[in-house]
Amino acid sequence: MEDLAHRSGATVRTIRAYQDRGLLPKPERRGRANVYRDTHLARLHRIAGLLDRGYTLASIKELLDAWDTGRGLGGVLGLVAEVTGPWSDEEAGRITRAELGERFGGVQDDDAVEEAVQLGVLVPVPDSPGEFLVPSPQELAVAAELHAAGVPLPAITGHLRELRAQVEHIAGRFLDFTTEYVFRQYLGHPPSDEEATEAAALVRRLRPLAQQTVDAELARAMRAMATRHLRRHLDAEAAGAEAAEEAGPAAAPAAPLPRSGTVRLPESTLRAVEELVGRGNVAAFVAAAAEREVQARTMDALVTEPGAG
Repeated sequence: MEDLAHRSGATVRTIRAYQDRGLLPKPERRGRANVYRDTHLARLHRIAGLLDRGYTLASIKELLDAWDTGRGLGGVLGLVAEVTGPWSDEEAGRITRAELGERFGGVQDDDAVEEAVQLGVLVPVPDSPGEFLVPSPQELAVAAELHAAGVPLPAITGHLRELRAQVEHIAGRFLDFTTEYVFRQYLGHPPSDEEATEAAALVRRLRPLAQQTVDAELARAMRAMATRHLRRHLDAEAAGAEAAEEAGPAAAPAAPLPRSGTVRLPESTLRAVEELVGRGNVAAFVAAAAEREVQARTMDALVTEPGAG
């Protein structure tokens, strides 16, 4: 048993516990000696692999019983690999501490880096001080762009924490939905090799649907909410101008708007427009929105005039 423990990496106590639970076959008895074979070593490695994937000892016992009765683990392990594999085509990257500072405008913020590590946006590379694995370069690029637009680093990480909680809720709902209507037939019993293979194929087919649905709904919501957000700000500006006009001569006259040139808008309005149409299209969008508002008010006035058809 000591030799088996040494070769497998398990402790003698763990091996005894596995034997008591029926996870590991008893050794062959030769005289006064217990003889363990390569099959025992392979079984210990298989148990360790399943534990790493999150299986409980009870579920591992069911899987190994299925294996022992000839049903095999190939399909089950294929299903595990499908579920625990990457759910995105994005490839991880690497970045040094110096490169990280350059990406964020020369800012050397150790607290922000530590928080990014806690969030898993950055993963320190063992035996390589000052270098990080970036699981999602796209997520890091978004953070850099937001910071360049003027968003402080603590606000970015705080937003990510809030967003992550909401996205995890969406993921949980999608899993509940597909479990109820798609995968329930495979639950409640140890799946056969064929059933596990079928379930793995379904996971492979359904995997992109979650992201596609979220992408479509996020685009719809952003379009609707950003339009309302912009209209609300423009209406507030228009209401302020109307109030100043109705106040009459007693009020301090506002500076007349130029026929052409620059009109200052609130910073929050500009950011909302940039997020909606991109920085290069802000002027054209504001001009079009203003023209549309003028036309809408003109139509409203015509409709409410006495005797209007």
